[in-house]
Amino acid sequence: MTIYNLGSINADLFYRLPHFPGPGETLAATDHWRGLGGKGTNMSVAAARAAAHVVHIGAVGSDGKWAVERLTEYGVDTTRIATVPDPTGHAIVMLDAAGENSIVLAPGANHAIPADLLSQAMAAATESDTFLFQNETNAQRDGARIASAKGMRVAYAAAPFDSDAVSAVLPLLDLLILNEVEAAQLAKATGQNVETLPVRDIVVTLGAKGARWINTDTGQALDVPALPVTPVDTTGAGDTFTGYLVAGLDRGMPMEQALSLATTAAALMVTRQGTADVIPDLKEVHEMRGG
Repeated sequence: MTIYNLGSINADLFYRLPHFPGPGETLAATDHWRGLGGKGTNMSVAAARAAAHVVHIGAVGSDGKWAVERLTEYGVDTTRIATVPDPTGHAIVMLDAAGENSIVLAPGANHAIPADLLSQAMAAATESDTFLFQNETNAQRDGARIASAKGMRVAYAAAPFDSDAVSAVLPLLDLLILNEVEAAQLAKATGQNVETLPVRDIVVTLGAKGARWINTDTGQALDVPALPVTPVDTTGAGDTFTGYLVAGLDRGMPMEQALSLATTAAALMVTRQGTADVIPDLKEVHEMRGG
């Protein structure tokens, strides 16, 4: 079983600040560093560290060789990452003293993924495989359509939120993952509560409160609590959750078990500074869960 992830690849430029700047305010950063990131990259690394086989579908510029090499080091299949004329995407990540973040994205190559790359990448995919995607690349509906036609599980993390992008793929989804804010935005955009959407499994992440799984076939909801930790940096926690959740399901876990695994991985992630480079591996997650 394989997870095919149509996902962004970014250079994450981190700036630690005493607080987020207000309009017209200039602040000196107390620390600065570069890391590997992008929602897609984070999810690929998380799923690979959760023992799944992950093929990343994406693009970088000529300046992105280091990012592809690092993804390969982290166990991700990078043979379906194209090099395009656009520069590699990057993100400016501001971190305040409480560990909260504010992020500015420059998409670059993430919005220039070649049209034929998806069909080539998923040529050998079967109904036992999973297609995962987010809102930081082009070709989202094309990828979901190809995957749905093959009978693959189609999983979508609706972030950064865009109502038109979500509406375009909703009929093709098997699993929808959102946070509380995105769920409220989607309800407002569609006029429907998430419980009534035409997607079988919906997971709403609740930050420090954990996550809620809604099975729309049965109408049942299950709350999975988060582990109590002291956050250092919340960047990438949601992506880590999604990668671990999809990996657990890909490995045949029941939803409740996969959710427990994912909430533990996300809790461990917020105790670390950084994104893809510090995502915990399966051994660390099991140790945090007590064995």
